[in-house]
Amino acid sequence: MSSTIPERRAQPRTASDRWQSALTSIAPNQILIRGYALDEMMGRLGFAEAVYLLLMGELPTPAIGRMLNAVLVSSIDHGVTPPSTMAARSVATTGAPLKDCVAAGILGFGPHHGGDIESCMRFLDRGLSLVRSGRTLQQAAEAIVEECMEQNEIPPGFGHRFHTRDPRASRLFQMALELELEGEHVRLIRAAERAVESRQERFGRPLPVNVDGAIAAISADLGFAYELGNAIFLISRLPGLIAHAHEERTRQKPMRQIDQKDYDYDGSRERRLPEGRK
Repeated sequence: MSSTIPERRAQPRTASDRWQSALTSIAPNQILIRGYALDEMMGRLGFAEAVYLLLMGELPTPAIGRMLNAVLVSSIDHGVTPPSTMAARSVATTGAPLKDCVAAGILGFGPHHGGDIESCMRFLDRGLSLVRSGRTLQQAAEAIVEECMEQNEIPPGFGHRFHTRDPRASRLFQMALELELEGEHVRLIRAAERAVESRQERFGRPLPVNVDGAIAAISADLGFAYELGNAIFLISRLPGLIAHAHEERTRQKPMRQIDQKDYDYDGSRERRLPEGRK
């Protein structure tokens, strides 16, 4: 009796075996992003507009493109204070390649840094479910803020270690109003802001809406899914991580111990944008 295992012949693949992607079509001499030729997009779409197209499947209106561009700029960097920046710089002291330093920074994102955007989007949707069940916007805001207080938690998207008024959040809300993109999520977080402010003594400190909260509300109004809210922050912060890792590798000694409180800023003094940039 033969002990030889019979050779298995590959079965012919059928159409049902193939998997699908609706993102990018690659063919000889042609690249289509959601159906649009990439070379035609170049120079005609801004980066934020191209990001929206890739994530959402359609071109944004001019207002949405401008709003998303502002969102991406809002979190591009926050100095050496965030743990993700310190992670990127710490790895850079070893002489590791730039990509490894940046990867370390990305791994430094978590529920309290970047991930708060998704938490806030879910927080706001809980409030909107109350609105749809008959409560006013302010009543819903009061309810979800109280729910957090009962659990001894700060509402997601509120409070900041350095800012008693986050200038980034204020500007994003201003733009949402100017561009007529202020939707139900933005209106609810502004109502929640009033509810939090009225309970400031119980919280023990000022808790302004931070940039994560503003991004969460605006992203939700623009139709982004929860996890894509976090992705917007990741896309935004990537250039900052690259800049910090590069500066660490080129300006500092290898294998140094980094204390984020023991540094001096020696860059450009405060300056204004040129005329014509709105």
